[in-house]
Amino acid sequence: MSILIGFVVVVAVVTVAVTVMLLVRRRAPEGSFFSDGDRASGVFGVLATGFSVLLGFIIFLAFQSYDESRSGAESEADTVVQMVETAQFLPPDVSTELTGELICYGRSVAGVEWDALAAGNLGDTINPWAVELYRTMQTVEPRTYAEQSAYDRWMDQTGDREQARVDRVHGAEGILPLPLWLVLYLIIGVVFVYMLFFADRGERAKTQALLMGSVAAVITVLMLLLAFFNHPHGDEVGKLQPTAMERSLRLIDAEVDVANLDVTPPCDADGDRLS
Repeated sequence: MSILIGFVVVVAVVTVAVTVMLLVRRRAPEGSFFSDGDRASGVFGVLATGFSVLLGFIIFLAFQSYDESRSGAESEADTVVQMVETAQFLPPDVSTELTGELICYGRSVAGVEWDALAAGNLGDTINPWAVELYRTMQTVEPRTYAEQSAYDRWMDQTGDREQARVDRVHGAEGILPLPLWLVLYLIIGVVFVYMLFFADRGERAKTQALLMGSVAAVITVLMLLLAFFNHPHGDEVGKLQPTAMERSLRLIDAEVDVANLDVTPPCDADGDRLS
């Protein structure tokens, strides 16, 4: 959700809430519907505190998930660069092939796979170039101590890359279950209805509008923030971007040029296999 759409949503919710409040105010008695305002305010404080604590805790957990996805993307990108370096110590007949497949893996992550993450439809799809890397490594038979050491190191890095990918994609389809959203919206409905009972014909309309509008604005902004963290990937401001992998691809290109390696990746710029 873009900032503009978020602003429109906040304005729309506040407008509706204030309008309802002012309509109820027309028929409300002076002093509100509560005969004991202090007791009613105390009950509302309990409701508001419980809601704010629950929402704050959920936002904190959602931010942790967001940060884990970001860290996973950076770790995966760093591991791909390290694997390119490790590939150069493997048998010459596969090192160039592995390098090209790693480049394609990075392009796929930053291209088609990231688009699927942003759309929320990646599901259980695996990266096709991870499969190609596995198939290529099955043909490797280390002959020297250096090749054996590189082979072992490659296997360790493969595990690190796969775990980093899991961290990166785990929040693609949303981390909050439906029952939790239902509870939050139910509490919001209770707070909104309770606020309407504070309608007071004896107070100025501006005061009543501010009373309802401020509460509606704060709750709406917090819910939008929660929705933002629930889907961390996308093109909007603040969403996770494939910046780390794009940087790694530039580093790999520079390393290939410096080492004078003849590498022709079997894919296009988005990571799709060339026909």
